[in-house]
Amino acid sequence: MCELLGVTAKRRQRLNDLLREFYSHSNEHPHGWGLACFPENGTPVLEKEPVEARTSPRLKERLAEPVVERTVIAHIRHASVGQLAYKNSHPFIATDNRGRTWTLAHNGTIFNGALLERFKERQAGETDSERILLYLIDRINREQDRLGRGLEDAERFDLLAAAIAELSANGKVNLLVYDGDILYAHVNLRDTLYYRKTEDALLFSTKPLREGDWIHVPFMRLVSAKDGEFLRIGEDHGHEYLLNPDDYRYTYMIYAAL
Repeated sequence: MCELLGVTAKRRQRLNDLLREFYSHSNEHPHGWGLACFPENGTPVLEKEPVEARTSPRLKERLAEPVVERTVIAHIRHASVGQLAYKNSHPFIATDNRGRTWTLAHNGTIFNGALLERFKERQAGETDSERILLYLIDRINREQDRLGRGLEDAERFDLLAAAIAELSANGKVNLLVYDGDILYAHVNLRDTLYYRKTEDALLFSTKPLREGDWIHVPFMRLVSAKDGEFLRIGEDHGHEYLLNPDDYRYTYMIYAAL
């Protein structure tokens, strides 16, 4: 499917080598690359293309310059839903009704999209991944409207955990989500998301990178992190995704026609 990379650090880190290693996997995920960086002013800088990362002159030029950040989300795409286009490349960014900007990258597919169906007309692209972001923000917006205020950290976590648990009952939902302050991670297919703790940073990756100890991200539980440290680990929602080739038969038929 796809691969994810996320970083949250106490201080700005030079990430060029880490990103080069991550994007070197693009021969297996050749349908797009993306990189979201989050400078101190909070305005995301998003770069992405619907081409293989290893063949992209733009990405080569980008990584020739220092990439020094505290928080990043990176993605390489193996398309299952949606054509090869900028609008379908990850990460996706949207803003809630209180002005908070959210960024999401997804590795997986929702096979029963009833929860997401109504967002097809609102999305810019065609992917279920973009619809996941719109669905999460819709849940956030409705709760903020009900309360008449923005959500506190714990309230955002609880709402996201409940929404992601619902989505996980219908497919593979490996996610990295950033709300402008806190990075969230979730995995419900075994052995497909890891983390590594260093002195100054917490790294998340679909596959272990570099040397050092990589540990499975808590399974079927939403986790949150900030400044290189875990903040919270949610409850086990019980919706494990088990690989089933029949699930992908229809999506592969669509992709073969692209």
